[in-house]
Amino acid sequence: MNNELNKLAINGGSPARSNPNPPMFPGGMNIDEREEQAVLEVLRSKRLFRYYGPGDTDSKVEAFEQAFAKKTGVKYTLGLNSCTNALGVALMAAGINPGDEVIVPAYTFIATPAAIVMANAIPVIVEVDDSLTIDPEEVERNITGKTKAIMPVHMRGAACNMDAIMAIAKKHGLKVIEDAAQANGGKYNGRPVGSIGDAGCFSFQFHKIITAGEGGAITTNDEELIERAKSLHDTGANWREDFTTDNKDDFPVFPGFNCRMSELTGAMLLVQLEKRDGFIKTMQSYAARINEAISAHPNGAKVRHKNSSDGDVGVCSMFFVENRAKAGEIAAALEAEGIPAETFGGGGIPDWHIYSYWHHILSKHGNNDAGYPFTLTDRVYSEDMCPKTTDMLRRAVHIDVNPLLAQSDIDETVQGLHKVLDLLL
Repeated sequence: MNNELNKLAINGGSPARSNPNPPMFPGGMNIDEREEQAVLEVLRSKRLFRYYGPGDTDSKVEAFEQAFAKKTGVKYTLGLNSCTNALGVALMAAGINPGDEVIVPAYTFIATPAAIVMANAIPVIVEVDDSLTIDPEEVERNITGKTKAIMPVHMRGAACNMDAIMAIAKKHGLKVIEDAAQANGGKYNGRPVGSIGDAGCFSFQFHKIITAGEGGAITTNDEELIERAKSLHDTGANWREDFTTDNKDDFPVFPGFNCRMSELTGAMLLVQLEKRDGFIKTMQSYAARINEAISAHPNGAKVRHKNSSDGDVGVCSMFFVENRAKAGEIAAALEAEGIPAETFGGGGIPDWHIYSYWHHILSKHGNNDAGYPFTLTDRVYSEDMCPKTTDMLRRAVHIDVNPLLAQSDIDETVQGLHKVLDLLL
C-alpha cells in the first residue's frame, strides 16, 4: 500500500469504508410487506387476544409457538411479552423458591439477574472465561447448599460450554435455564441453544436477530414446567384449552402474572422466523472473514474463544488486546475507518451488560422497601468481585456484524482492520 492508504483515517487518511453503516437491528430493518400483511390479517380478523376472538380464526401466537418449538428442537414453546418475564417465569416454573441461589455470569444484560430477583431468588454472580460466557469452573466453585439453578447466558450470539455446565448440574442436582436472548438460532455442537437445559428463554426485543419490537419465549421438553409456566404467565388460569396435561383438574392452581404474547406479536414473529436462518447465514459468513483478519495479527489480538465450532450466530466479532488503553485506541481508529467498534465500561451511559454497573443488585435493593428477597441471604456483592471478567472486558474490542451489509462492505472492513491492526499493534 502507498503512504496514503497506510495512513489511518483518524490521522487524516481516507476511511476504509465508503458506505455508512445501517442500523444494527437485523430483524427490524428487514421488515417488509410480509409482516405488514400478517399484521393486517390479524387486525381484519379482530382477534387480537391469544386465547379467543370474535370469529373462528386460529391463533397466530399458537402457530408461532409450534413453529419455534420445531426450529428449536423441543416439544414445547410458550410465547410471552418479554424475555425478562420468560426468565422469571421459567425459574418459578422450574421450582425455584424464595431464597434459593441461582448462578449467573458477570457479563450479561441486567435483565438476567433481575429475573432471578423477580423469582425471589438470589443471584450468585460468577466470572466468565475467554469465550465471554460463564466459566464452568467458577460455577462449580460457587455452589452452596442453597444453589438450585444455573443460568448460562449465550452472550453476544455465542454458545456457552454446555457439556460442562450440564455435567455440573447433573452432579449437584441443579436446574439449568438457558438465557438465549442474544443467540436466537445458535447451536452448541449441533444442538440448538435453548434445547439443552431444563428450559431456554429467548428475546424478540428490537435489537435482537428477529423482532416484533418486544416479546419473549420459553422452550422446554418438560411437560410439568411448561404447564406451570402457562399458568404463571396467565394469572394462574390453568383452565385454558391449551393445557396439555391429562390431569388438568389436579394441577395446582396458584396466582400468576399477566405476561401473555399478543396476536399482533405472534403474527410478526411467524414471518420473522422464516427470515432468521438467512440472517444468521449471512452474519456467520461475514463474521468468519472479520475474525480471520483479526487472527492474522496473533501477537497483539486474540479473537474470543468459541465453545463450539457452530456455536456462534455471528452478530459480532470480539477480540482482546493487551490493555484498556490499546483497546480504546483501536476502537477509535476503527470507528474513524467507518467500522462500527466499541469498548466496554468506558464511561458515559452505564453499561448494564457488566455486573459492576448493576448497582441495585450489588446494593441488594429488592423491588420493595424491605429489601426482599435479599433479606433471605447474607451474600455480599462488590464492584470488584469478578476481576477476571473486568480485566477481559476492559481489553476487549467489539465489532457489530450486520446482515444488511454487502460483500463489498465486508471487503472494505477487512482492509480497514488490517490497516488499523498493522499500525497499532
